Amino acid sequence: MSERIHEVILITRNPDGSPHMAPMGIRQRGNSWLIAPFRPSRTLDNLLRDGAASINTTDDVRIYAGCLTQHYDWPLLACEKIEGLRLRDALSHEEIRVQQVKEDTQRPELSCERIHQVNHRPFSGYNRAQAAVLELAILVSRLHLLTPEKLASEIAYLQIAIDKTAGSEEQEAWDWLMRKVHDYRKRQCA
Repeated sequence: MSERIHEVILITRNPDGSPHMAPMGIRQRGNSWLIAPFRPSRTLDNLLRDGAASINTTDDVRIYAGCLTQHYDWPLLACEKIEGLRLRDALSHEEIRVQQVKEDTQRPELSCERIHQVNHRPFSGYNRAQAAVLELAILVSRLHLLTPEKLASEIAYLQIAIDKTAGSEEQEAWDWLMRKVHDYRKRQCA
């Protein structure tokens, strides 16, 4: 059976101490997390240097979209047990430390131990538009790997959920991501 991938916002610290926010799919293994960022990656560099990060869950899909479209102005708070930051409005957050690194030229695997975990508010579930935004965010992070036909087909399917169930936050996130898709398509045609 394959492991579940959890879509989270991972916050690491840049060399100057500023936050670096990245949407990331991570795998849970018991009480630890497996994080495997591709090289090159600021997230990977920060994790290898500092050895700590916060894992943030949120139902505000604008944050996922924002990380991919240069909208980073989300309120943050200091972590409690590590040097780092977390999302102020997260549903929950975990503070983690890197325990082991399995080197790889393309995608190293970092096994991380949970140091601290807090649930801040209840999760009321995703609507279909939120799930569609998350899926589009994943597509946007892989534009260079998709054929134009595959991208168009996926977007057309996801658009159905946006049209039926999107609120203002989901629509804003969708629009940010679609601008990124439009800009990518424009560069490909140039």
